[in-house]
Parts: sequence; structure tokens; C-alpha cells
Amino acid sequence: MTIHTGAPVVVGVDGSASALHAVEAAAAEAALRRRPLKIVHGYAWPPNGVPFSPSLAASADATLRRASAEILAEAARHAAKVAPDLPGDPLTVIGSPARALLQLSEEAALLVLGARGTGGFAGMTLGSVAAHTALHALCPVMVIRGAAGNGPVVVGVDGSPGSMAACEFAADEADRRGAELVALHAWTPGQASELDYGLPLSYETWHGADEHERLLAEAVAGLAERHPGLRIRRQVREGMARQLLTDWSQDAQLVVVGSRGHGGFAGLLLGSVSQHLTYRAACPVAVVRRVPVAA
Repeated sequence: MTIHTGAPVVVGVDGSASALHAVEAAAAEAALRRRPLKIVHGYAWPPNGVPFSPSLAASADATLRRASAEILAEAARHAAKVAPDLPGDPLTVIGSPARALLQLSEEAALLVLGARGTGGFAGMTLGSVAAHTALHALCPVMVIRGAAGNGPVVVGVDGSPGSMAACEFAADEADRRGAELVALHAWTPGQASELDYGLPLSYETWHGADEHERLLAEAVAGLAERHPGLRIRRQVREGMARQLLTDWSQDAQLVVVGSRGHGGFAGLLLGSVSQHLTYRAACPVAVVRRVPVAA
């Protein structure tokens, strides 16, 4: 899927403080991209799966719709504080939050979620809805945690197609923000990379630091040409990817990872690295699938 020029930045809200934080971040992202902002609130019907009598159903639905309108209005006020002239589009959806977000991701430039919630879109980064959405969304997903630092945009690289898409996304983000891009490749002794897949298992196919340097150099090749003036720092580190990325999140504006990978950053959505970042990252985290994104 190629994201079209008018594709919005979509943010899910539920009235929580975390969601309002996400709205402000989403508004900033939309302003940077010069795209409209779509603010979405959803609720299940019937609530908790309990059916209502016809007389009660109409009253309950009206109450939920009023509450949704109030949540969207409050979110719009927070967005306006960040980007007063940003075109906005509030939307109430009824049904599965995951299904609604996946449908919206088909035409979105970016999907933004808060780290915690209270209902509707609650707990999206910590529960099955968030994992499912980030794994299957057809656009990048940004989880707003903590506060963005003044440091670089940091991207995890392992040479896989997923991390290549993450590199492109991260380079775009760093360029927009006027920030340095740090491309980090983490490795542990005895770990093979994608460059070794399909080769005979021999002493020569085990990587040393030089091979990891080569992998990273090839992964970021062309970024500087496509982003003139972008400062790119390559960093090859021996150690655990989740800890290295968490350390960087203390100062980073954003940490970017691919949705799937090989080796050091593999299984980022459902594995230990993504779970660790979800709970421990001190700055926003973006998960990027292998999809082409228009500028």
C-alpha cells in the first residue's frame, strides 16, 4: 500500500490523560507532515456484551454517544493547543477497537496510540488490541510513552526488510525534526544475521564486529543521498537490543523498530524486545511494517 498525499494522522482516544498526551503528539506529527488529523473514539455495543431491551437501548446509546462527543471535543481542544490551524476530523466508531483501527490504517499516514487508557481504546499498547494493531496495521504505529527528549531519532537495524522500512521512516522523522539519526545494530557473540542466511554453517559464517559494521553500512546506504544534510551516526554495539534501545530512549526524541526482523531485533511486536520497550522506554516508540510510504 502506498500512502496517498491527503492521508491523515489517526489517533485513538478514550478520555484518559495518556490519550490526551497522544493527541498532542499526534497533532505535532500531523503538523510536521502537513496532514490532517483524525481523532477517533470507539465503544463496544452492547456494552460488555450485555443486550438491552429496546427501551433501554436507545437511552444507553444516546448516553454513550454524548460521552463520545465530549471526549472528542476535549481531545480536539488539546490538539488545537499544539497546532491551532490543523484540519481535524472527529470520529466515533462502534464495535471492535482493533478492527476499527485496522480499517483506518488502510488510508492513514500514521496511527498514534497512548500508552495507557481507561476504556474503548484503553490499554492499547499493553494488551492484545495494541499487539494486534501494530502487527497488522497498514501504516506505521507510534506509541506515546514518557516525554520526547532533545536527542536523536534512534532506529534499530538488523538488515531485515522490516528494519529497512524502519530506517526509511526514521530518516524521514529525523529530517522533519532537524535531529540526528542514530542507526543502532546490536549483536551477541555467535549470532548470525540476514547476510548469512542460506550459507553453509561454518566458522566463516559466524560474525565478528567487522561483519556487523558492514551489515549496518549496507542498511543505511542511500539514506544520506535521499536526505541531504541529515546527520547519520552508525553504532554497532555488542549487547542486548532491548537494553541498548531502552538506554537510548532516555535522551531520544523517538525510537523506531521494524515489526519483524532477523536476529537482534526479531519478534519485536510479540517478543521480549517490544514488550521491554513498551513497559520501559522513556520516549515514544514507532513500529514500522514493510510498506511503501509516500512522502
